[in-house]
Amino acid sequence: MTPSRNGQAAERTYDRTWDEIEQMLSKAESKRKQWKNWFEECKSSGDREGMKEAARNHKALDGVIKTLRWTLGEVGVADPLQ
Repeated sequence: MTPSRNGQAAERTYDRTWDEIEQMLSKAESKRKQWKNWFEECKSSGDREGMKEAARNHKALDGVIKTLRWTLGEVGVADPLQ
């Protein structure tokens, strides 16, 4: 069964290359580092709302990174849903 989006079956092309997935992983790791730095800046200036935003985005990217590593078959990366 193909999962649906907005009530319609999702169409998948399965045409991503391993290189594209590696590049996406690199971008996600870079973005996560930027959010970590932003969190620290907000913490220094007492910006609690900025800290919350940075923490949410950092945590979301943790999931993205784990999923991409799992997709690539990285040794030691368990089920990304756990």
